[in-house]
Amino acid sequence: MQAKTNPEVDNFLKEKKHPLTLEIQEVRRIILESDHRIEETIKWKTPTFMYKGNIASFFFNAKKFVSLMFHKGALIPDVSGLLEGDGKESRVARFYGLEDIGKKKGALQDVIKEWIKIQDTKK
Repeated sequence: MQAKTNPEVDNFLKEKKHPLTLEIQEVRRIILESDHRIEETIKWKTPTFMYKGNIASFFFNAKKFVSLMFHKGALIPDVSGLLEGDGKESRVARFYGLEDIGKKKGALQDVIKEWIKIQDTKK
């Protein structure tokens, strides 16, 4: 299935010229293809993924890996261990190159699908 991208995010990434743009684009594609209802926008000066609330945003300060912050990651069941951190709410996923992204693709899609399940069962 072809991911539906937001031209605003396309332009942002083109202008950003991050050294890991290829890897960022791959993580983006995996997230958007996880479920057709996921949307993306620029929020907090970074690409952000949403479904009935904010799911995750890229954190561009890292230059050696792709950093993706899950805003309410502490709520998401993650049997794979993809999500790191012990903060009250947020969790981070890190991807160290295209090979690592490939290895973590299933775990990333599972985390996204768990978020959707949580949002769909809210009253």
